Amino acid sequence: MHKQETIMKIRISWPKLLLLVAMSAFGLWASSMVIVVYYTLKQSLPFCPLQQGPGIVVNCNAVLDSRYSMVFGVPLELFAVAYFVINLLLVYFIAFGSDRLFRTSLNALFGWRFLGIVIVPYLVFVELFLVKAICVYCTIMHVAIIADFLIISYLLFYKKRGLIEAIEATTSGRAA
Repeated sequence: MHKQETIMKIRISWPKLLLLVAMSAFGLWASSMVIVVYYTLKQSLPFCPLQQGPGIVVNCNAVLDSRYSMVFGVPLELFAVAYFVINLLLVYFIAFGSDRLFRTSLNALFGWRFLGIVIVPYLVFVELFLVKAICVYCTIMHVAIIADFLIISYLLFYKKRGLIEAIEATTSGRAA
């Protein structure tokens, strides 16, 4: 009786995988902090002062208590958690999925991250001009979303050996 070992083969190189995961993990951390600390525990967020005064201030409570912080009664941060989790799942499928799942996930990841980058200017506008306050955690999420889009765009279109070519590399037995 022989025991078959199932070894998960990675489709892309570890540096590319870590690059694709890094900002999504950081954004997931920031959005989760807001959900857990602010909305669940009802506490002020660490590293977010409650400044007041003329002009734009750093005040997470002002942003999170504003009428712009929810959509249909659901905190935007909950949407952010879902956004970053979906990002991470798509990256997993790109790294370890079948050829078909790889291509589908790669296209979906680009579209998903494009959707994220389209929403960020509106959110920044709301903070700066309507609420006149900046939330440190929201800014971390915005930076993560922008960085995510730049990373996937770079890997897809500008890198001499982009992710699309990873399929050819895996069929010949080497990681992209």
